[in-house]
Amino acid sequence: MSRSDRGGSLRPTRETEPPMSHDFTGFVPDLFDFLADLEAHNERPWFKANQDRYETVLREPARAFIRAMEQPLEDISPHLRASDKKVGGSLMRIHRDVRFSADKSPYKLNVGIQFRHKDGKDVHAPGYYVHLSADDCFLGAGSWMPDRDALAAYRRAIDEHPKQWLAVRKIAEHPDWRIDGDTLKRPPRGWSADHPLIDDIKRKHFIAVTDFDPEDAIGPNFVEDVAERFRETQNWMAFLTRSIGLEF
Repeated sequence: MSRSDRGGSLRPTRETEPPMSHDFTGFVPDLFDFLADLEAHNERPWFKANQDRYETVLREPARAFIRAMEQPLEDISPHLRASDKKVGGSLMRIHRDVRFSADKSPYKLNVGIQFRHKDGKDVHAPGYYVHLSADDCFLGAGSWMPDRDALAAYRRAIDEHPKQWLAVRKIAEHPDWRIDGDTLKRPPRGWSADHPLIDDIKRKHFIAVTDFDPEDAIGPNFVEDVAERFRETQNWMAFLTRSIGLEF
């Protein structure tokens, strides 16, 4: 498959390891057509009329994928959580929270799946993320929008363990991964502008991202390839998780 400008196709890197045993054989091709149609008809009457289609091409395949990821995640860390519950599990709600948004469109236009630490309280805890949409597919590893205490803990860990941090930060040198997210324009309060790692201390997010082609999600090797990509970030995830006092 062709590579995208930033990431490209997920591809197997194991030559001798046998394939994992699971019943997930890929998302159905109609998933991306459904998401494109939802973008064109983002309203409750249309969604209600297409509820069965949503269940067939999105929610049930996503739950099967989550079940298939349980053992690979266990192999990465016994503290990661894969839950196929319809509500409150790894599959994020398709309904948007519009209470404080000028955009009142009721539905998200993507599939969001998060495998977070079992002790994480919300989606901002360290974890792995799978994002599928009609025009943007990527995997994430780390902590998106951490709360104030977690952010302070990450900064302290960088300051107190610079060699470890520089080692795990090398994930950004991987040909497919990059460190993403917003940063502060100025050093946070209490930090000097001439700190040797100030650019990292100014980060507001600690998330590594890799892109992939939508066709990969339809392919039979999606679980194996996602698991392989997640394994590439084990050290990065372990540093962040331990920084906030959790086991990895």
